[in-house]
Amino acid sequence: MVKKKDEIPDWISDEIQNSKFKEPEELKKSGYILEFYYDDNKIDAQLYDPVEDGRHIVTMDVPKTIKLDDLLKGEVYDFVFDQYKAPLSKKVSEFLAKEKEIEMEAIYQFELRSLELLDVGSDSAGDDGEE
Repeated sequence: MVKKKDEIPDWISDEIQNSKFKEPEELKKSGYILEFYYDDNKIDAQLYDPVEDGRHIVTMDVPKTIKLDDLLKGEVYDFVFDQYKAPLSKKVSEFLAKEKEIEMEAIYQFELRSLELLDVGSDSAGDDGEE
């Protein structure tokens, strides 16, 4: 039973926490780093092209082989990452849409595999940036 308007029922929390992720899909997208989370070894990345659910900003787990201190905020990178997807049941999706006004049919997790810093500025010194 939901007592407060902001509370999520236990059965929904249980399904979300115990979601089974499918095999990952490898993606390559350009963007830049917005934020570092050193305690969790994660980054927030702003991608120029959206991921499957339409988001442009994703939080990625960073492997220990990539040092966060070597990365630069605001610089353009090519990110290669795995996208994991765990579909939610119709019952949970409908509850979230109706009661919380959240359109969510799946949970996503992103794991960075590699990234490459792009030298964006040097090639277009005489270009005004418009296409």
